[in-house]
Amino acid sequence: MKICVLVKSVIDKDSRFSIENDVAHFDSYSDRVTNESDNYALEEALLIKESANQDIEVVVVSVGSEDSLQTIKDCLSKGADRAIHISDEKFIELDALSLSKVLKATLEEEKFDIILSGLQSDDIGNGQVGILLSEHLNMSHASLAMKTELNDNGSIRVKRELEAGWFQWSSLSLPASITIQSGINKPRYASLRGIMMMKKKPIKTLSSSDINIEINQMTSVIKQSIPKKEKETKFF
Repeated sequence: MKICVLVKSVIDKDSRFSIENDVAHFDSYSDRVTNESDNYALEEALLIKESANQDIEVVVVSVGSEDSLQTIKDCLSKGADRAIHISDEKFIELDALSLSKVLKATLEEEKFDIILSGLQSDDIGNGQVGILLSEHLNMSHASLAMKTELNDNGSIRVKRELEAGWFQWSSLSLPASITIQSGINKPRYASLRGIMMMKKKPIKTLSSSDINIEINQMTSVIKQSIPKKEKETKFF
């Protein structure tokens, strides 16, 4: 069985920034960290691997610049088996739909049984990529997962968080794409042994020339601003 974990490198939420000409500018020394909910997705994949009665390969996949390499290495140090890094300037600022198409073109041949992703990214927060990817790859999907149980009959049970404190158990046939809610588990730290073993694990780097896809970006950010308290209501 193969489990894919989508991870993203984001600017630390505590970083200082300013907005000039409708664009946010972060301090040059701002740290980049692994997207918070992606840490929970990775931990859930590792827990499934450790508890299953079968061989499971955990593969981390990240789209981003060279800054994403540290996030990838951290995941490998924690126990992931290998990584795929999609690095190309054309793919740096994609909307959710375009990003999901790039991931679909990359992951299609891998034939993953389970794709885990964080519920949403700390920087954009669309919460759409895992859902879109399930549609592209014709997978079952569950969002806001708070617990997973892998069954021997080729299915997985997922406890989903609903509103007002309610939860729902759903059984999904594999392959499945599941978006993970923060707090589902307690992410581990990388051990010294894991850091040493990480150096021997493969990282496959792909560029736009390796991925046969044409991007027609449909949405983009046209303005960023600090929220203002106003008594005016604007209709769009």
